[in-house]
Parts: sequence; structure tokens; C-alpha cells
Amino acid sequence: MTKIAIIGLGMAVTPHAKSLIDLKTRAEVVWAMSPSESRRQSFAAKFPFPTTGGLDVILNDPAITAVGVLTPPNTHLELVEKLVQAGKHVLLEKPLDVTTVRSRAIVEAGEKAHVSIGVVLQHRFKPAAEKLAEVLKSGRLGKIVSCSTRIPWWRPQSYYDEPGRGTLARDGGGVLITQGIHVLDLMLSLAGPVAEVCGYATTTAVHQMETEDYAAMAVRYENGALGLIEATTANYPGAAERIEFIGTKGTAVLSGYGFSAQFHDGTEETFSPPPASMGGGADPMDFPHDLHRAVWADFLDAIETGRPPRIPAAEALKVHHLVDAMLQAGKTDGKVKVSE
Repeated sequence: MTKIAIIGLGMAVTPHAKSLIDLKTRAEVVWAMSPSESRRQSFAAKFPFPTTGGLDVILNDPAITAVGVLTPPNTHLELVEKLVQAGKHVLLEKPLDVTTVRSRAIVEAGEKAHVSIGVVLQHRFKPAAEKLAEVLKSGRLGKIVSCSTRIPWWRPQSYYDEPGRGTLARDGGGVLITQGIHVLDLMLSLAGPVAEVCGYATTTAVHQMETEDYAAMAVRYENGALGLIEATTANYPGAAERIEFIGTKGTAVLSGYGFSAQFHDGTEETFSPPPASMGGGADPMDFPHDLHRAVWADFLDAIETGRPPRIPAAEALKVHHLVDAMLQAGKTDGKVKVSE
């Protein structure tokens, strides 16, 4: 039985708490921590986990092996540094932090302390995504000549009216780092690294906010494939994200929880589970918790076996580099190479 703690009892905690209830034979939640008394009370009314307002009780408990950090991005580095120094493994909500410099410091802190830092980028665990990964690995699509991604999501102005929401200081950016990061990370895991981007990123008239709510980019992958990326939270009422591959032997599409592929030889393959929202509409938490449960199960496996988690912090840096390049391209209207 792995003893864990949760830090952060805001909007993001619900799918994690539900997942840990499902995994109660493998993990015991010793503490759920927030400095806010009202959030502790609200959480305690919904979930059967002990709560605390102090970080020290977690840091000083040698029985706690791992900690889930679900706080705003601008708090991540300092929390992670304290936790890894105390010998705790960390499962960190995306993004790593508000800047790539701070994100890289998180990776280095984990490496120095010899503990695991996993990142909650749960879209990689979608069964449809895993089906698509198998098709790509098999070579059935042939040589990939294009991969394009569309994230047509919606957030009302009330979402951005929350203090700090959509700001550089608290969130590190807008649609790309806060919402699109999930799908962009999945895209990179399937298509491989992006070499270069060019296009636009802007704040539309739909929202009043500091950071971007719309980005449209052309991309060139390191393997020579081309593609388009569109990401927005201005597309009312929100629709399923889509990743489309074109190969020399067929095409394949991942849309929400579904997958389909058609091949030049006349065969096809589909995967259509029951419809499920992914939080792309007005309610960002309108999704099942099955993918979060898969993230936690993988993280527990990693701790128990000593292997890295499926998405370690160093792997998550890749999507941060892509977002940086996209934002830079949006400012300069020119081509920007993606750093490593």
C-alpha cells in the first residue's frame, strides 16, 4: 500500500480524488492539503480523506511516499523542490510551471534528488490514442506526410474572470499552455518532434484576458511531415479535439475518444467507445475520470517497480518548447525553430 498526499483542493482535484477512491486497494491518501479552510471543508464534504492546512505535516511524515501537486502552475517549482528534498515522488498537474526555465528547474530538482516526477497529461492514456499509436508503429499508414491538430474548445468570459486565470503570472499563458497542452503533448508523442512553426497567436474579441485564446500555426516536423495546428477557447459551444494523419498508405483520425483509419488497400479500422466529453465546453471539468485513474495507476506502478512514470517531467518539457515557439511565432509573424 503506497501512502500518498494531495496538495491543492481546487477545481482540478475532483478527478484525482475519484481516481484514488477507485485505487484504494493500492494507495492510501494520508492527507489532502490546502491552506484555504473553505476549500478543505468543501473537499471533506465530498471525499473521505483527512485534510490539513499545513505543508510541514506532509514533508515530515516519512510514511508518505508520493504527493500529487494540483496547485496553480506558478506554485509548482517551490513546492516540488521542498517535496523532492524530503524524498517524496511527485505527480504534477500540467503544465510543469509558468515558464520553461522554471519547468527545467523542476526536472533538475527531481534528477538531483533521485525521485520520480510524473506529469498529468492524461490524453496519452485514451484507448483510441493507444490504438492510433499501434497503427503508426505498425507502418500501415506508410510514410507520414502530414499531421494536423485542431482544438476547437470553448470557455465563457466568466471562466477568465476568476482572479489570475489566463494570466502570465499565475498560468503562464492562455489556450496553448493551459488547455491545448494536453492535445499538443499527445500529438508530439504520436507524430514526433516539431522542427519549425510559423503563424499567429492572438486574443480574440470573444474574451477579455491577458493571454492568447486563439492560435493558428503551420508546422514542419523533424521527419519532414507538414501540418496545421489550430487551438482556441473561443469556439462556442466547444467540440471534440482532432488529430489527423496522412500517410502514403492511408489516413487516420483521432477525434475525442474515437479513432478511425482508412487504408489504400480498401481496409479500415475503427474504435468507437461510448461518447464522453473531454471538458472542451463551458464546463472544463465535464469529463470522466478514467484517464486520471490510468495516470495514477501508472504512477503507482512506477513507484512500486522503480521504473520511470509514463510521462516523466523531462518528457513534458517537449511540449513546453513547442508552446514557446508557437507564442514566439505569434509575436513575430515569422518562422521559429523549436528548441530542445
